[in-house]
Amino acid sequence: MTTGPDPITAEIIRGNLVGITDEMKTNLMRTAYNQIIYEAQDFTVGLFDAHGETVSIGLGLPMFVGGLSEAVKAIIAHYADEGIGAEDVVMTNAPELTGSHLNHIVVVAPVYASERIIGFSASMAHWADVGGVLGGTTHDIYSEGIQIPIVKLVRDGVENAELLSIVRTNVRFADLALGDLRAQIAAVRTGQNRLAGLGARYGADVLEAAFSGMFDSSERRARAAVAAIPDGEYWAETEMDDDGVRRGERVRVRVGVIVSGETFTVDLSQMSPQVAGFYNSGETAGRSAVQVAFKALTSPTEWPVNAGSFRPAEVILPPGTVVSAETPAAMRWWMTYPMSVVDCIFRALASAIPDDAIAGHHADIGVANVVGNDPESGRLFVFVHAAQGGGWGARRHADGENATICINDGDTHNTPIEANEVRHAALLARSYSLRTDSGGAGRMRGGLGTRFEWTVSAPARFNSFVERTVVPAWGLDGGEAAAPNGVALRDATGRIDRLASGKADLVPIAAGGGFVVETGGGGGFGDPAERDPESVRHDVARGYVSLEAARETYRVELVPGPRGLEVDHTATARLRTGVPA
Repeated sequence: MTTGPDPITAEIIRGNLVGITDEMKTNLMRTAYNQIIYEAQDFTVGLFDAHGETVSIGLGLPMFVGGLSEAVKAIIAHYADEGIGAEDVVMTNAPELTGSHLNHIVVVAPVYASERIIGFSASMAHWADVGGVLGGTTHDIYSEGIQIPIVKLVRDGVENAELLSIVRTNVRFADLALGDLRAQIAAVRTGQNRLAGLGARYGADVLEAAFSGMFDSSERRARAAVAAIPDGEYWAETEMDDDGVRRGERVRVRVGVIVSGETFTVDLSQMSPQVAGFYNSGETAGRSAVQVAFKALTSPTEWPVNAGSFRPAEVILPPGTVVSAETPAAMRWWMTYPMSVVDCIFRALASAIPDDAIAGHHADIGVANVVGNDPESGRLFVFVHAAQGGGWGARRHADGENATICINDGDTHNTPIEANEVRHAALLARSYSLRTDSGGAGRMRGGLGTRFEWTVSAPARFNSFVERTVVPAWGLDGGEAAAPNGVALRDATGRIDRLASGKADLVPIAAGGGFVVETGGGGGFGDPAERDPESVRHDVARGYVSLEAARETYRVELVPGPRGLEVDHTATARLRTGVPA
């Protein structure tokens, strides 16, 4: 019987696993062709054990953790009879596995040691182009791009040229797509070689025992954190604007959390049924949203992220909801509704763990795109504006963060303005700024959203996919709701028209016109009239809060002084007590 490694060896192996996934991430980021990978970092890499359980995930998109593991498990089952050779590389973008849209390409390679598979190295990355329609609302998965079932891209070291030919034929920018694919292969090969090296150094049995010990350790920590939450059944709900087809018809997000001892169950059975538009996501995404919330609540700083951390979390999720949609549901904008699932889990637990509660956040990535022809080359261009930061909710003892990416997109970055302008000659950024008064008022203020404005120098067509433009981020314990997300168009004269919805399909924009995407703020926490007047003065001085809001909402009177605005404490006391001056 093989015993596990001693504690020092186990820690060395754990540190190596984190280092390997960091190296995989760096290699993919440095060799990818599309900005959404090398700038925005819309990808994740990981190592998995021989059963497909997560061993280490490189910091990236939290929602990819479950999808990547489920894809690896499905690949193992698919090749149970044939086997997966040491030189094989498998790929897929099957939405029933990842729970997400077809843009997410999964690449997996086995890791051998002692002549057997000890694990897998994998990556999931967002391809900017997988074919499909350029704009408009899709109604089924077949209109959204190329579907790649589980297939060997490389078999016994030989690349599948016919598969690559099919991919090349079905995308608009083949050189970029295949460049990203080769970058993914390079990252996966890196993980394969490094993990095989660990296996050669310590032996397969010791390495597998180390994985098992790490899982058990993470599970114990997670169970201890759950045990500290009072037992009970907690519910919360919100609404999404609509599904993009039935405009104005709200979509229900309702979440239950049942805590019993060391077990944490999330009930998603009362979610809205899957919708006609493309805001559905698969079952894996629903479960991944629960994992994101659970990890944040129980062990947010423990590395590496591994399967043991999620063992105490159980999910009730029947098929056919917006987060467990079945084929052929459209899933192009799969990531939007799960963000509000995570927020509602936090909201449900606000009364149970008030010191750790957080108000709602802007819950969107502000995606819009412009399709046109480059004025210099005449070639088609597709510019995607995404990953725009917004406001996060306040907590009992802290203000919310400003201009921060939504929770489910984790480590996704803003693409630098200069990089976008160099890549797209027809686009010019006019401004990117915080939105005054967008954070929900409270004793602790919600974080501020942002405003981003672009100009196009050639005629183009505009699409936007922004949610929560009607239903804003909520406050807690008397805190106020934030400003919602929003979208506007600007004509060549400079007139700006705010759209009634955050969704637009192929709207023409004339040369010299442009568009604006605004992200909402985070909800406030506590009564705004209890906020420290000096904090309000500081907010006004920085442009976070207007003078009007300082007086009307926070009940703080500010007057000019020798060093700028100062708090008139007498007038403020009268405002807050209701005593007339």
